[in-house]
Amino acid sequence: MKIPWMDMTLREFQSALASSSPTPGGGTAAAIALGQAAALTIMVGDLTIGKEKWQSGWEIANEAVALSIRLMTRAGNLADEDSDSFDAVMASFKLAKGTDQEKDIRRQAIRAATLGAAEVPFETAKLSLELLKLLPDLAMFGNSNAVSDVGVAGLLASAACKGAIFNVKINLSSLPESMGAELRQNTPAILDECREVSRNLMKIVNDLTN
Repeated sequence: MKIPWMDMTLREFQSALASSSPTPGGGTAAAIALGQAAALTIMVGDLTIGKEKWQSGWEIANEAVALSIRLMTRAGNLADEDSDSFDAVMASFKLAKGTDQEKDIRRQAIRAATLGAAEVPFETAKLSLELLKLLPDLAMFGNSNAVSDVGVAGLLASAACKGAIFNVKINLSSLPESMGAELRQNTPAILDECREVSRNLMKIVNDLTN
């Protein structure tokens, strides 16, 4: 029985990632990065909430922590789903193709599995951006002793978003234009907003740490 990636030690997961096996790959790594970003965000939130000196940051810290608690669990699931979805693609390519009917069944299975392999990182990208958008205010109003941690959370969330989008795009590229319409329409805007928010956050963190 396959062990969930989140149930492995860090060393075990890195060894699996370094192996020649196609899974886990970049999509799984992106989801793990999202989970790490969420964990750091929770830490900063906990260092802010209840501290009188940082009272102006309590509201954003509470919002960020509430989201991040949910994302930590979901990110771990997405890491497994990403690997599973690619395994499904590989399995579909092994289907019989001796007759025209078998070829059609195989083609449809490949397309359905490939769309699934695009949908998982699309969710990773959306959730990464959702978290990233909260971090500029957390950096400005949260515990200033942990502003560098907000910066690292932002880098991880940005990497998770951009990395996931790579996986969305490569899977969509092999599908007919009629498939994955929502993903094709929304991915560019997610990437653009990720870049904008990330740049803004890095400026804030750099200004506050200099």
